[in-house]
This record gives sequence, C-alpha cells and structure tokens, in this order.
Amino acid sequence: MSPQAAYPSSDVDLFSDEALADPYPYYERLREAGTAVYLESIDVWALPRYAEVRAAAADWATFSNAGIALTPEMNEASAGTVLGADPPVHEERRRTLDYGLSPRLLRQHAQASIEQRTEEIVGAALARGHFDAVADLAHAVPASVVIDLIGLPQEGRDRLAAFADGTFNALGPANERTFAGMATFGELFEYLSTVATPDRLMPGSMGMTIYEAADRGEIPHESCVSLMASYVAAGLDTTIHAISSAIWLFARYPDQWDLVREDPDSAIPMALNEVLRIESPIPYFGRRVTRDHDLGDATLPEGAQVMLMYGSANRDERKYREPERFDVSRNPTDHLAFGHGIHRCAGQGLARMEFVAVMKHLARGVRRFEIEGEPERHLNNDLRGLSRLPVSVEKSL
Repeated sequence: MSPQAAYPSSDVDLFSDEALADPYPYYERLREAGTAVYLESIDVWALPRYAEVRAAAADWATFSNAGIALTPEMNEASAGTVLGADPPVHEERRRTLDYGLSPRLLRQHAQASIEQRTEEIVGAALARGHFDAVADLAHAVPASVVIDLIGLPQEGRDRLAAFADGTFNALGPANERTFAGMATFGELFEYLSTVATPDRLMPGSMGMTIYEAADRGEIPHESCVSLMASYVAAGLDTTIHAISSAIWLFARYPDQWDLVREDPDSAIPMALNEVLRIESPIPYFGRRVTRDHDLGDATLPEGAQVMLMYGSANRDERKYREPERFDVSRNPTDHLAFGHGIHRCAGQGLARMEFVAVMKHLARGVRRFEIEGEPERHLNNDLRGLSRLPVSVEKSL
C-alpha cells in the first residue's frame, strides 16, 4: 500500500533492538513528520500524534481491528478473538469478558486476595532490603493473583508468562520475534484447549464464566478458548511492566515518590496515570483501514495496515506540556495506554487494583529506592518494560 511520493514517509525501523530499547527519539521524529507517516521498511502507516490516535481508536468502522497485528498470518489467527473482532461479534465476546472483570465481581472476588498477597510479597521483598523489582514484585503479584482469578489448573502455570510475552511479540511485523511469538501463541491455544479445560478450572472463576456463558447460548462454544487467551495475554505483562516501570521512575525521581508518600490515597491513582502515559506498556496496536480515509496531509488507502502509536501519542507535545517530564500531579486521565473506544482494555480495573495495592504497601515501608547495577530492558515487539531491575530500599522510620 505504498503512498504517493508527496506523502510523509520514513525509513525508521521501530523494531530494531536500538529502537525497542529507547523508542522515544524515533517517536518524536515521526510526530514531526506528519499526522500519518508511511513506514517504508514494513509497508505500514504509523499514526504518531495524540489527536489522530484517539480519533482512530474511536472509529472502528474505518479503523478495523481485523488488522490488530502487522502481518496477515497473525491477523488471520486473531480473527474472532475480542481484540481481532469488530461489532457485532466484538460486542458478543466483550460482554462475557467484561462480566468476569466487572467492578462488583472484582471487589467481591479479587480485592481481598490482592491485598493479602501483595502485603506478603512486598513485606518479603522489603525484609530483604535488596530485590529485583521485576521478578520479586511486579511479576510476583499478578502471577499469584490473576492466575487464580482465571481459575487455571496448577499444570502449566510456569509457562504462562512466556505465553503472554509471545502473544505480544506475534503482533509485530515479519521479523524473528514475530515468528517465534506466533509459535508461542499457538502453544497458548493448545494449552487452553487440552489442559485448562472446563473440568479443571476452579469453580466460580473468571474462566468458568466463559464456559457458563457458552452453555447458556450467549456465545459460541468455539469462542471460549480465544476468550480465555484474552485473559491470559492481557492479565500479566501489562501490569508487570506498569509496576516495574513505576519503581524505576520513582528511583530516578525521588521528589515524585515523596509526593506519593505524602498522600498515597490521592496520589497513587494519579501516579498510575502518569506512569502509563510516560511509559506505556503497550506501545501500539494495529488497525486495518476499511475505506480511503483522509488524515491530515495523507490519504490512507482502503486495506492499508496502520499502527495506532499509543506510546508516541502519550508523549505528544501538542497534547501534554513538557511530555518528557515525569510529574505525578499531572494526572493525565485521558492517556491512551488502555486504548480508547469499544476496544479499550477490559482488564484495566484489575490492573489498577493491583498497582494501587503494591504502591500502597511500598509507600508505607519505603522512603527511597536505589537502583543497583544496570536495569535490563525487555525487548518485545509490542511491550515496553524491563526484564530486570535490581534495587535496594531505604525503609521508612
């Protein structure tokens, strides 16, 4: 779908190791280039600015989720899933997903468990004084809570993080990470079809609500595995990266941690919004244009593959003043890290609950974070986060 020569284009490779490690200079170049920029290396249009990304995310009729990935193979594999479907199929699948993640059910079934497990996990880390904020905190909390909420059997739980990570890799362009991720995505479906079967799910779990809805005729039985995959893929990595990015940021900006500690009840929800804005765990999602569409100085042709660049939009100078500055008092409630429109993140309520619980316990016990050694950046086609963050803490008196 190559554009005419007059249209904004770029030879930037957003999926090189260098760009994945530090994408923000690349995002800035794309925002400067135009409202829609053709990426020559992967035959994809990028939407890097806030206003256009938000508008496109709300316009599913023009920007179809049938193009959620950047390869035809993965888009075909995603067809019929919540992420890969548009109305009316999307509404049917989403109602079932939303029910298991409703605020009432989360308060009823998840809040007490999250509070208890978080207190244990944070307490154990602080007792040591030195820990890996990724493995010992950010990963430990959702891994110990979310998997039980989904109701998965003990068998195969150790593979879930790899399943989720591979699913996001599979959303990228035709590169080695994508092809490896496609294989892992297939393994996830195999696991859910043969191991995490209804007879082995925990009664009353979110997973069981999916099969119960199918038994009532509300959704097709063949959609159950893809809905289960949505819980697994979205319930781990995004929360893990948000928590670890927060600790990384608070270690670098101790004055912002002081603001959180002064009034945690008010400041922690604001801090989450700012963490998600400045370090969006999911940098983009794909879309497929259903008709010729004028966008600023470009016309996106029917069938064009598009990237809605949430990570870039959330740092757009046209939207946020001093967007590179981490400021928890900014409270950007209109950030796009959870998406926008009918495909907004279904699990954001659970993610917020986990983040608040972790930060609340840290605010009580930690005066300062110190990064020890060099943090390791996790390189994934469609996840932004750390794989290792060694820290020590100065405890509160």
